[in-house]
Amino acid sequence: MRKVASLTAIIVGIVMVIAGVATWIVVSTTLADQKITVSEDASCAAGDDVNGPISAYCQADIINHHALEATGGKTYAELAQDDPLRETAMTSSFLQASLFTSVVAFGVALMAIGVGLVLALIGFALRTPAPAREPAAAT
Repeated sequence: MRKVASLTAIIVGIVMVIAGVATWIVVSTTLADQKITVSEDASCAAGDDVNGPISAYCQADIINHHALEATGGKTYAELAQDDPLRETAMTSSFLQASLFTSVVAFGVALMAIGVGLVLALIGFALRTPAPAREPAAAT
């Protein structure tokens, strides 16, 4: 039974690592295909291409800053329904949500890789034979 459990842990661990790496690559490639560059006035990663979690977060943050600047510090919900700036706030919210979703996807991918590595290591540890014990002395 122990060998089956260890083999299962190794296989599931490897599958999780592969899935995590694949997810990271897909999200990174999809972001890169959008050809987004972090604004020069961003507090972090200024001028970088958006293709990873840090650059996506930095761009979402500066989009929020620009939107609040444009709307006088008001969010979409705070603007009157007939305010023409409401569309700017709405577009900003959609862009931020998309970028933050990619940040979460990167985090989930990294977690899958970490959990997969731990599972695989546990599986290999379970397959390692225990050291032989010396027989107990007869009394």
